[in-house]
Amino acid sequence: MGCEIVQVYRDQGISGAKGRNGRPAFDALCKGAARREFDIVMAWSVDRLGRSLQDLVAFLTELHALKIDLYLHQQGVDTTTPGGKALFQMMGVFADFERSIIQNRIHVGLARARAQGKHLGRPPIPVTIERKIRDALKKGRHRHSQACRQASRRRRHRATHQARTR
Repeated sequence: MGCEIVQVYRDQGISGAKGRNGRPAFDALCKGAARREFDIVMAWSVDRLGRSLQDLVAFLTELHALKIDLYLHQQGVDTTTPGGKALFQMMGVFADFERSIIQNRIHVGLARARAQGKHLGRPPIPVTIERKIRDALKKGRHRHSQACRQASRRRRHRATHQARTR
């Protein structure tokens, strides 16, 4: 292939399932790509780049946008060739399809929860506390007002209680 290896990025002992923030070498690879320090990323296998499809697709999209090629030895993907580019684009189509399916499932699940009368989102603040907060905001004493502290404690207590009951 005639390539010069300019840098080896290796996250030794760190799971590929972790996102970019949990993988310092992968983060460095992404930053190097953004700075155009190389024109091709070569990996043994696609699972060496990441195990989360969402993160992987985001990375591959970023490479494509930067016009950086990709070579995956095990899968035989080489975007420097027309066949590799076609395969790469098909992978993108399937990833987009999967995102659409997930999005649809979320919408259906939310609609079902609403139909069952379940409350979605934060628990409501009692009207009396909300009135006190609005009054405190008007007077410019919002940071240390008793109403704000009550609302904060109420949310914290409810969140703690829900976490314990699950």
